[in-house]
Amino acid sequence: MKKLIIILLASANIVISGCNSNKDSKEKADSTNTHQDSIHNKQTGTGDWAISAPDAKFAVEAATRGMAEVELGKLAQEKGTSKAVKDFGKMMIDDHSKANLELKELAKSKRIVLPDSVGKEEAELKVKLASIPANEFNKAYIDAMVDDHGKDIATFENARHKVKYPEMKALIDKTLPMLKMHLATIEKIKMQTPD
Repeated sequence: MKKLIIILLASANIVISGCNSNKDSKEKADSTNTHQDSIHNKQTGTGDWAISAPDAKFAVEAATRGMAEVELGKLAQEKGTSKAVKDFGKMMIDDHSKANLELKELAKSKRIVLPDSVGKEEAELKVKLASIPANEFNKAYIDAMVDDHGKDIATFENARHKVKYPEMKALIDKTLPMLKMHLATIEKIKMQTPD
């Protein structure tokens, strides 16, 4: 029976992959998680194999945002013209890479599919920042990081009350102080950076 379920899931994933060709990586992961959850419930008749929808939705969002912070951090290292911006970019790469790895391991243990690249919105922000002239990059990057970290904190705090897995709550509790520290740091950099 277990082999049959695995074969059915593999077949369903192939079909989903073909149907999702116009979706970005984030949308594909959300769609796959939703589909796997419904298949598990139909096969078992219970929620024993089910993926917690709030946990999957949060994990996909957190993974997308985390990957974006790393990519934008690399961009800050390349295009930043101040030590503060370059240092903040390095901190984004280091801290979010570590957090992304922890989330990836947890998602794998819970059979949650994560995106393998940033979503459309995050990709557009990267293109926009990459196209800004070097003398305007610092301000644009700083503003984006203030906005992004405000959204990240709200996403994590909101998810804290919705997720079902204790391990996901623990990950949120571990990551929130880091995000708040990032926001405080970038706000300080913003105050010290001339317009």
